[in-house]
Amino acid sequence: MAMERIDLAKAREIAKNKGLKPGKVKGTEGVQFTKGKNNRLDVITWEEFEEILEIRKLAIYESGGWMKIMKA
Repeated sequence: MAMERIDLAKAREIAKNKGLKPGKVKGTEGVQFTKGKNNRLDVITWEEFEEILEIRKLAIYESGGWMKIMKA
């Protein structure tokens, strides 16, 4: 199944259903989804998450309920 680019609203919906939150890798501008239990990640707001995606020219892709952040 191919990865399909999704918008932030769809990503938020999938994340909510899976208990995921937006996260930022400590000391970097790297972002990923987290359940909030990883010491290397800080949970951030969806607004900050979206801002980082825009600045770094990243997009969210989904396939079969799995999400991945990649270059747009």
